[in-house]
Amino acid sequence: MFESKIIEVDGVFVGAAIITGIASSLRFYATHDSVRSLHNAILPDLVALKQRVTATFRHMGHKAVTFREA
Repeated sequence: MFESKIIEVDGVFVGAAIITGIASSLRFYATHDSVRSLHNAILPDLVALKQRVTATFRHMGHKAVTFREA
């Protein structure tokens, strides 16, 4: 089984970074529609992957969820 890291942006689970068999590169498994375009993207490290996923998620108009009392 491959090792993976959960990727969250602003408290929203958007996918997982899966360590591939190719050196230390990571493959992104998208679970949120806003980052679906990055599904199966391979990046060299976790920092680069998180930055790209975060930028894509926020570009699609998603912001942190805030709760207001009624």
